[in-house]
Amino acid sequence: MSELRSITSADDATWPLDWQELTRITAGEPITVERVRLSRNGVAVEGSFELPQLARLSVEDQVFVTAFVISHGSIKEMERVFGVSYPTIKSRLNRIAGSLHFVDTNPLPSRAEILHQLNQGEIEPDEAVRLLETLA
Repeated sequence: MSELRSITSADDATWPLDWQELTRITAGEPITVERVRLSRNGVAVEGSFELPQLARLSVEDQVFVTAFVISHGSIKEMERVFGVSYPTIKSRLNRIAGSLHFVDTNPLPSRAEILHQLNQGEIEPDEAVRLLETLA
């Protein structure tokens, strides 16, 4: 890709490269972020970071999801904003939803955590057995 620019410092004329430009340059290909700089204090963190699911959507889909959230999930409002029909809105929502994976915000504890909780008296033996069976 000849368009891809290497951005090495905050003084570079192309800094900051916005998400829309990054999405256009990468053409939907998976990317890994390797360096993050905190704007407030200039601290840089290096490693291998995967973008959140919503940031991996196309710019158009990000705008669509943002509009959906702002409209409090009102498909009628989405029809008005985008000037399209209910089936078109539903189709696009289904397509976007199909590309996202549910993030479990309450994962099951590990076997070691369950045994630790049992050992500390935080859970009863029958609860520990139930939890351990869910891991199998």
